[in-house]
Amino acid sequence: MESPPHVNSHQRDTLDQIFAHPTSRNIEWHDVLSLLHVVGTVRETHKGHFEVVVGDETETLEPMHHKSVDVEQLAVLRRLLRHAGFGSEGPG
Repeated sequence: MESPPHVNSHQRDTLDQIFAHPTSRNIEWHDVLSLLHVVGTVRETHKGHFEVVVGDETETLEPMHHKSVDVEQLAVLRRLLRHAGFGSEGPG
């Protein structure tokens, strides 16, 4: 998978975990936010959500109050990142 410029090795690992098969169950929310800040624009809303713009896609994400990202949010992240050109189109 091609990594965007300015992504450090920890953020690259997070990107790899997001697209991993089988799905990783321990992707930490703060690691996802770190990656999103590098590949897009992140703004906290007045309701405590995060508005994320990556490429021409915008998503509003609810912060994870537990450590790991859940499966539903992982699907949203994959779609958001895939539309911006990250991730593979095929399996693996």
